[in-house]
Amino acid sequence: MALTGRAALIAALASVPVGVWDPSWTGILAVNAPLAVACACDFALAAPVRRLGLTRSGDASARLGETADVTLTVSNPSGRPLRARLRDAWPPSSWQPGTETAASRHSLTVPAGERRRVTTRLRPTRRGDRHADRVTIRSYGPLGLLTRQGTHRVPWTVRVLPPFTSRKHLPSKLSRLRELDGRTSVLTRGEGTEFDSLREYVPGDDTRSIDWRATARHSTVAVRTWRPERDRHILLVLDTGRTSAGRVGDAPRLDAAMDAALLLAALASRAGDRVDLLAYDRRVRALLQGRTAGDVLPSLVNAMATLEPELVETDARGLTATTLRSAPRPSLVVLFTTLDAAPIEEGLLPVLPQLTQRHTVLVASVADPHVSRMAQARGHTDAVYEAAAAAQAQSERRHIADQLRRHGVTVVDAAPDELPPALADAYLELKAAGRL
Repeated sequence: MALTGRAALIAALASVPVGVWDPSWTGILAVNAPLAVACACDFALAAPVRRLGLTRSGDASARLGETADVTLTVSNPSGRPLRARLRDAWPPSSWQPGTETAASRHSLTVPAGERRRVTTRLRPTRRGDRHADRVTIRSYGPLGLLTRQGTHRVPWTVRVLPPFTSRKHLPSKLSRLRELDGRTSVLTRGEGTEFDSLREYVPGDDTRSIDWRATARHSTVAVRTWRPERDRHILLVLDTGRTSAGRVGDAPRLDAAMDAALLLAALASRAGDRVDLLAYDRRVRALLQGRTAGDVLPSLVNAMATLEPELVETDARGLTATTLRSAPRPSLVVLFTTLDAAPIEEGLLPVLPQLTQRHTVLVASVADPHVSRMAQARGHTDAVYEAAAAAQAQSERRHIADQLRRHGVTVVDAAPDELPPALADAYLELKAAGRL
C-alpha cells in the first residue's frame, strides 16, 4: 500500500542507512535534504493567501443579548486547492467571555477556482458598533509541513441595539390606554380631554358626564364620552453625564433609563403623541425630532445604540437651554437623571423654573435595589452599619424628590426592572388628569 503525506516522509527518513547519522556536515545534509525538498514542495503546493478574494454578508444589527451571523465568502482564484485555518477577528465584546476561540476560528477547503462560505456567530455583550478586524488565513500544503499566512481587511459593522426588555409591559399599558381613550366602558374627564361621542348611561358613570339635551331627545339617559387629547409633544431627555455611568446590577444607569424611555415612547406613539429624543451632558450627544409614529421606535433604538456615559459633570444650564430650543411649545419633558443631592441642588434646581413655567416636567431616576437590601440587613455589626448608611441614602433621595415636587415636578424613582412600568403609569395618570 502506497504511503502519502507525512507518513511517506517519515518512511523515507527511516530508510536512510544508519551510517549516515553522524555528526559530520555530510550526514546532516544527507538527512535534511529530503526534508528540505519535502518542505519546499509542500510550500509550493500551498495555495497563495494574498490572491484570495474575501467578501462579507449577513446581519448588520442585533439586540443586546441576541446573536448576529456574519458570513465570510472566500474565493480561490489560483490553480491550487486551499487547505486553510481562518481566524475572523472582532473586538472582545463581540462574544461571551471564553467563547471567542471557538466562534472565530474556522477550517475550510476551497478547490481551485471555487469559493466557500464560513459563518461567524457573534453574541455581543455591549451596546454600540462592533467593527470587524482583520481576517488571518493560514494556507497548508498537502503534507502540512510549511504554511503561507496573510491577512485581509474585510470591513463590516454590526450595530448592537438596546435590548428593550420592558417590551413585555406594553400590552397591559396599551390596554389601560384604550380605557383612557374611551374605547371601553371606563371613561375619563379632565381639562385636557376632548369630547368623543354619546352612549347609554351605565351605573357607575360620572353624573357630570350626562348630556341632558341628548337625554331629553331619547328614552334613555345619554352620557358623553371623553378621550385624551392627541398630538401632544413629549421630549425624552437622557442625562449622559458621569452619574449615568454608575452601575446598577450588571448595567450602567443609562441602559436602564433607555429601557424605560423606549417603553414610554412606544406607548406615547400609540396614543397619538409625538416623541422626540435629546441626549446631553456638556453637549448634544443625540437629537431626534420629527419622526412619524411608525418610525419613532426604530429611530430611537438606533440613536440610543451608540450612546455611552461621559465622565463629565452635566451642564444643567446648557441642558435646560437645549431643551427649551428643542421644545418651543408646551410639552411633557421627561428627564432621566439622578436624584443625588449635589447634581440636583447645585445644578438642576436653580434652572428648573425655566422648564416648569412652560412645560410639564417629569423626572425619572434609577434607584439601586442593593441599597434597599442593605437597609433591611440585620444580624451583625457590619450589617447594622450598612443598614444605617442605606437608610441615610434613601432619606436623601426622598428629600431631593420632595424638593422637585414642590417645584411642580412629577418624580418617578424606581429600581431598573420597576422603572419602565412605573414611568408608563405616571404618563397615563398625567394623560387621564388632562395635564398633557
